[in-house]
Amino acid sequence: MVTLSALHVYPIKSCGGIDLSEAGIGELGLAMDRHWMLIDRDGRFLSQREHPLMATVKTALADDALIVRAPGMPELRLPLELAGSAANLSATIWTDAVQALDCGERAHEWFSSYFGADARLVRFNPAEQRICNRKWTGDAVATTQFSDGFPLLVVSESSLEDLNQRMRKKGAPAIPMNRFRPNVVLSGLDAYEEDYVDTLTLGEPGGEIVLRMVKPCARCPMPGIDQETGRSSAQWPNEPLDTLATYRANERVDGGLTFGQNAIVIQGQGNLLRVGQQAHIELDF
Repeated sequence: MVTLSALHVYPIKSCGGIDLSEAGIGELGLAMDRHWMLIDRDGRFLSQREHPLMATVKTALADDALIVRAPGMPELRLPLELAGSAANLSATIWTDAVQALDCGERAHEWFSSYFGADARLVRFNPAEQRICNRKWTGDAVATTQFSDGFPLLVVSESSLEDLNQRMRKKGAPAIPMNRFRPNVVLSGLDAYEEDYVDTLTLGEPGGEIVLRMVKPCARCPMPGIDQETGRSSAQWPNEPLDTLATYRANERVDGGLTFGQNAIVIQGQGNLLRVGQQAHIELDF
């Protein structure tokens, strides 16, 4: 039996995530997922790839605010309600250019002070439509906020268990699921069976949510960063990529080392995902 075993949202791209018991699903994925993003003075997005300290910025959601905390910093509260006076700023995510909404000087000073570099917080402008790469979504027109490219990332527990077994055999420590920053975690699949899933259906009759797996997730060095400390292992600085390189190179993404599947929402916008929901899978070999 395949079950939704964990659900995560990452309000600020590349910063700490939040564990959820349930979440509403929309065309953009989970409502608050990657809704905010940090950019440099040129408008280019910041990520843990270059700024691993971002992992230590923790987030929480209140009824009216996003709460942001970091070691040695005062708590920062950001209103969830859009400010009509927010300035538009140009921002770039990989090759996508979008108009984002500036979150103001207080947030700018807070993040710049913590990182020791210019870091301005912006939020997704609902007037924008950032369309996912049609090479992968085919006839489905899917949109996303500030994710790397697709609204959801799906990973199975068994895949992580297999990876950790391989790492332990070489003496490297096991790593937790949060290193891979998934939105949807599944139990009950065989290791890497998500590679062959076409659609994933969750929820009760009348409230079903259908997700389509569209692209293997090629991994950068970010899974090597401890999400509590913002540091990589001194003894094993290239893990888990070194282990993944022995068996997870994928020609579909030009030899990238893949772990997990990017997904889009096909049906069920407005319905709820809940931890513990059973899932029905359709395989595509």
